[in-house]
Amino acid sequence: MKKLIGSLLIVLLLFSILGCSKAGNNKKVSLKLGLLSIEDNLPFFVAEKEGLFAKHGIEVQLIPFNSARDRDIALEAGEIQGELADLLAAALFKKGGTPVKVVSLGLGATPQEGRFAILSSPGSGITTPQQLKGIPIAISQNTIIHYLAEEMLKEVGIAPSELNFQSIPDMKIRLDALLAGKDVKAALLPDPLATLAEKSGAVVVVDDAKLKNNLSQTVILFREDTLKKYPESVKRILQAYEEAAGKLNESPEKYKELIIEKARIPKPLENSYTIPKYSPLVLPTKAMVERVMNWMQNKGLIDKAYSYEEIVAPGYLQR
Repeated sequence: MKKLIGSLLIVLLLFSILGCSKAGNNKKVSLKLGLLSIEDNLPFFVAEKEGLFAKHGIEVQLIPFNSARDRDIALEAGEIQGELADLLAAALFKKGGTPVKVVSLGLGATPQEGRFAILSSPGSGITTPQQLKGIPIAISQNTIIHYLAEEMLKEVGIAPSELNFQSIPDMKIRLDALLAGKDVKAALLPDPLATLAEKSGAVVVVDDAKLKNNLSQTVILFREDTLKKYPESVKRILQAYEEAAGKLNESPEKYKELIIEKARIPKPLENSYTIPKYSPLVLPTKAMVERVMNWMQNKGLIDKAYSYEEIVAPGYLQR
């Protein structure tokens, strides 16, 4: 009898432990995403507005940041769990001891998404890539902007050794200096600032949306500890993002005010600027990752080129 009672107690204890474990796994998790106000992040903002995170059974807090540096520091500190950044950021996180993995592209599945352009100042007379040789091009040093400036010009036959750069990290200051044309004769800018510069008299010299190879991508990345603990939550975040992107593609006018606010559309473009179409989420290709890693290694930004498997985590997209 004592043995029977003992056995029953053990069985009940096991059921209790399993029940608690199951309850713990089903506990609703709130994940924080760090976001800049750029058009790449618009699906996240639409998902919040339309209640799509709740629809997909996930609680998400969108934490705004004014600079990529502040956002990245927050991810390193564990104050946020994910962000939309670029492949350079993913590698630098890893080098700095914060393991992250890319789970999807943001914008950049096609060359038309996430446009960047190298422009010359009004009245400079610079209209062709060949004329940029030796001319200081305003960029943000050792960032995705620097990478794109070199790679875009390489695509049109200009070697990095033929280029000069001047560092102006603040994009608004870079734009103003370009349009003034006194100290800056050329600069690389993303949309919508590139479009604003063109409408203000600057000349587009190289447009990455018209190049043969697709060079500019943003990526959605998460801390590895988050991916291990909450894989289903990450999958649901991506599902909500994709549903929101579909709504943006179908009815951008419905979200005009949100787009102007969250993508920081300059006032002169509020009634004319067209946001890009958002492709279905996909993983970056090996060629995309290898090109960025090799550039970073050549610049001394990382000691070794990380492999595709070290940067990208498959299995979080619906397909």
